[in-house]
Amino acid sequence: MSRPIVLGLTGSIGMGKSATAAMFARHGVPVHDADAAVHALYAADGAAAPAIGAAFPGTLAPDGSVDRARLRDAVLGSPERLAALEALVHPLAQAAARDFLARHAGAPLVLLDIPLLFETGAQVRCDRVLVVTAPEDVQRARVLARPGMDAAAFEAIRAKQWPDAEKRARADFVLDTGLGFAHAEAEVAGIIRRLAEAAPSAP
Repeated sequence: MSRPIVLGLTGSIGMGKSATAAMFARHGVPVHDADAAVHALYAADGAAAPAIGAAFPGTLAPDGSVDRARLRDAVLGSPERLAALEALVHPLAQAAARDFLARHAGAPLVLLDIPLLFETGAQVRCDRVLVVTAPEDVQRARVLARPGMDAAAFEAIRAKQWPDAEKRARADFVLDTGLGFAHAEAEVAGIIRRLAEAAPSAP
């Protein structure tokens, strides 16, 4: 029995990753959003919330969910505390991805939308990797237009991510979202078609 082709989607902040994932979804490709999965883990009924509350006292909101601002403050400037948080969250996030793959085992193609794909080594779970990119001035303008975002926060986030050029060098597909919506839509359709043509036939 054949299994889905697993396409990993990644890109630095402001490169258009979420918009690209939505394009795949419109083509009927099942999409696993790693950020959304972590948000679910942090919810009051999420699997990570009790463990985070125990490991980092004072980081839960009154409803039992993780207060992300308090958690960020709790690990800020401490590699040891950040590593402890990642040790709690990453196995649960990986389990969520495995559950997603199991639920869509009959699909020809699935998409894993993972912001820190290369940084966390998640590319090993993918058959192909698509990196979205854009000119630096476009990236900066997009990010700084977000509510609550400023230049310092933008640079802090970028510092935690691999350089765009390094991601592009490791990608099977590169999509420049700075060339416009129509171009990106056409590129997504082309990638889906190429992967369908490359898929092994069922016995």
